[in-house]
Amino acid sequence: MLRINNIKIRKNISDKALIDFVVHKYHICSSDILKWNIFKKSIDARKKNDIFFNYTIDIEVKDEKKYPHISKVEILDIEQDIKNRIKIPYLKNLKVSPPIIVGAGPAGLFSALTLVQHGICPIIIEQGKMVDDRKKDVDSFLNNKQLNTFSNVQFGEGGAGTFSDGKLTTGIHNPLCQKVLKEFVNFGAPKEILYLSKPHIGTDKLINIIRNIRNYILAKGGKFYFNTQFINFTVKNNIISSVLLKNLENDTTFELTTNHLILAIGHSSRNTFELLYQNGIIMEKKNFSVGVRIEHLQETINHAQYGENPKLQLPSAEYKLAYHSPSGRSCYTFCMCPGGTVIASSSEKNTIVTNGMSTYLRNGQNANSALLVNVIPEDFADTSPLAGMYFQKDLEEKAFILGGSNYCAPIQKVEDFLNNQKSSTIGFVIPSYLPGTTLSNLNEIFPNFVSDTLKEGILYFDKKLKGFAHPDSILTGVETRSSSPVKINRNAKFVSNIEGIYPCGEGAGYAGGIMSASVDGIKTSLSILGAID
Repeated sequence: MLRINNIKIRKNISDKALIDFVVHKYHICSSDILKWNIFKKSIDARKKNDIFFNYTIDIEVKDEKKYPHISKVEILDIEQDIKNRIKIPYLKNLKVSPPIIVGAGPAGLFSALTLVQHGICPIIIEQGKMVDDRKKDVDSFLNNKQLNTFSNVQFGEGGAGTFSDGKLTTGIHNPLCQKVLKEFVNFGAPKEILYLSKPHIGTDKLINIIRNIRNYILAKGGKFYFNTQFINFTVKNNIISSVLLKNLENDTTFELTTNHLILAIGHSSRNTFELLYQNGIIMEKKNFSVGVRIEHLQETINHAQYGENPKLQLPSAEYKLAYHSPSGRSCYTFCMCPGGTVIASSSEKNTIVTNGMSTYLRNGQNANSALLVNVIPEDFADTSPLAGMYFQKDLEEKAFILGGSNYCAPIQKVEDFLNNQKSSTIGFVIPSYLPGTTLSNLNEIFPNFVSDTLKEGILYFDKKLKGFAHPDSILTGVETRSSSPVKINRNAKFVSNIEGIYPCGEGAGYAGGIMSASVDGIKTSLSILGAID
């Protein structure tokens, strides 16, 4: 393929107009082109008076030698590479003892997808409901404060990422990322996610995509047990032999045998973390972060990022900011949701947990982002690997009480937070959180190192993004589930200290979002298939 980088386009144009521009500028004969595609598209808004789209395009031509002035690139066929590495004896063994996957989030679904694509029929265990029924439970909590602790924003088909912005950005650089994007497109995602520098899907589209993935897995012979809780497992000669499950609808238990158990349990599976620890699975504390959601008017962010009158039709603006305090702490924004809402994400009774959500169009009035401070294992006096988990829960319970003990979230204007005083009114930024909010002083529930670093970060970010520290901006507490508080140890073949148990994805401490969790799910199944030495 020929690859052309840094194609600057200063107007909104169609794909046809784009390739016509490239053909003309780089002196390419149209009849030589066999196929072409956009490899990357981003927005360069560093100069507000000269904002442009920056494209990278790949073109396949009949004779590359005719175009020595254009760089060439070799495209890896990731599907063929995987097929070349699969070991046949592993396939035979797996057909005798089907793998069991606990968790139907991104890691679990892509793990299952990888297996069925190679003729293996896994069994997927999910304590929550299918995505459509799960949405009804989420809506019931948002509108009526009726929390289903097994089916909510954290638990159920699709995992925690379903009720989010559907971001597919990641810090990892792995060829499998492109496979994940292609699979999402195959199951209904917009094709533009293949090339946008900051791709997202949106909750509204994710629900349909997840349903399509499930139906494909079923059609290939996989099996799902929804409303089914993983409650224990048995081991013989340090090898997993079976799992004990509980049907939550009729309160009955049953056992399934297996020699391969994939734990794609998600970052909120606290009962499972405790079960694994009690049964000798080696795990350790890890770094994570806590803080709040911050809301601004989306037009404030647009103005800060794009200027007064951008000439292009641009999407709702985003931001990503980081601050390093002299104290050694860091404050950063995470999971920024343009045109989104702050969503109630509790999974346990009498707790408040927040997250951010956007639809595909990102056309809401407010922008929101997590505003987080890092927490390290040394912050806990308790030596248990689960100490961070209990730290999270303590904050969530305090937020519940501060909000009025009725699932209303405590909120505070930025100005009042900075001055350590309870808010008495709200300004022009209307909080989006449902079921409701309570004016509060969030300083009362955070450790000093969190509050102090948040304040430093807010003031610093205002210098980078005008309006970030606007007095009327709203803080909603608390955000505690940005990542797992534990890491379940595994070796180079993804196996824990018990043979046949594969900790996987975000809950196990090896991912941090939809994309990285999906990649980890694929890699885990590839290890089971013998494709990872």
